Amino acid sequence: MLLVADVHGAFDALARVARTDEPILVLGDLLNFIDYRTLDGMIADVCGKDFVARVVELRTAGDYEGAAAVWHEFSEGRADTLRTRYDQLVDEAYAATASALTGAESYVLYGNVDRPSILRDSLPEGSRFVDGEVVEIDGLSVGMVGGGMQTIGTPGEVSEDDMAAKLGRLGDVDVLCTHVPPALSPLSSDVVGGRQKGSAAVRDYLDSHRPSFHYFGDIHQPQAISWRVGSTRCVNVGYFRATGRPYRHES
Repeated sequence: MLLVADVHGAFDALARVARTDEPILVLGDLLNFIDYRTLDGMIADVCGKDFVARVVELRTAGDYEGAAAVWHEFSEGRADTLRTRYDQLVDEAYAATASALTGAESYVLYGNVDRPSILRDSLPEGSRFVDGEVVEIDGLSVGMVGGGMQTIGTPGEVSEDDMAAKLGRLGDVDVLCTHVPPALSPLSSDVVGGRQKGSAAVRDYLDSHRPSFHYFGDIHQPQAISWRVGSTRCVNVGYFRATGRPYRHES
């Protein structure tokens, strides 16, 4: 089976992967919210690159309150217009997701910048939206849990309590797939800005249930792409928007 994460609008590349005739696991973040490398993305399309540059500068410095203040100032008096345009871009992106995955056997969870209900309703026949469930793929039990850590209030963020509750429904599995990494510094630290986005609930699940593999994304420039937590091999499957390459699971 093949795994991708952080597609962020790279739908042509996703379509190429979908034509390989292997099961595909998509580990969240289909929407291209902000590309920190180029400042492109849906926010730039709605608000302009100058706005995005200021927000990225503040968020990279860890000033999330400052970034929120910039947004509130920018959107004052025109929030409804901005939201309507953004909603249109979300619908277009998920239509492109469905087109890319048409005909493939795919399993999709959501990331922090996704809109879970719209993503679920947009998927084509043969694609399954999975969150807090176990699926059987190539003879392996695969637990899949969506959602990102709470930082700026995007629709795909979940609390640690909610993450723990969803993980608690899985029981023992061969493979765990999440959007977020475990709360382990080498895996959860982004070297651009040093942002920490790991989940303590995921780390607790690994300690308790010890799946053979844990696959995730979310961290685009991690300190480490692979690490062992006890007997579990944890792997960041890569920033798909940048690489266009899937990760292949090898038992």
